[in-house]
Amino acid sequence: MAAPIDLELKKAFSELQVKMIDTQQKVKLADLQIDQLTRVQKHAKLTHTEITTLPDNTRLYEGVGRMFILQSKEEINNQLMDKQKTADEKIKELE
Repeated sequence: MAAPIDLELKKAFSELQVKMIDTQQKVKLADLQIDQLTRVQKHAKLTHTEITTLPDNTRLYEGVGRMFILQSKEEINNQLMDKQKTADEKIKELE
C-alpha cells in the first residue's frame, strides 16, 4: 500500500512544481510589462511638462511613421494625458 501513495504524492508534487514554474514565468512577464508601462508613463509625463512651458503659438508636430503632422498644443496634451491614463489603468490590471 505504501507504493501507490508514494506514486500519488510524487505525481502531485511534480504537478505542483509545474504550476509553480508557470506562475513564476507569468509574474516575471507581468513585472516586465509593468516596467515598460511605467517608462511610457514617465515619458508622456516629461513630454507634457516640457510642452506646457512652451508658448501657445509654438508649432508642434507629432511623429507618425516617417512624417510629421502639425497639431495644436491642446491635441498633443490630450494625447499625452490619454497615454498616461491608459498606462496607469493597465498597470493596475497587471498588479
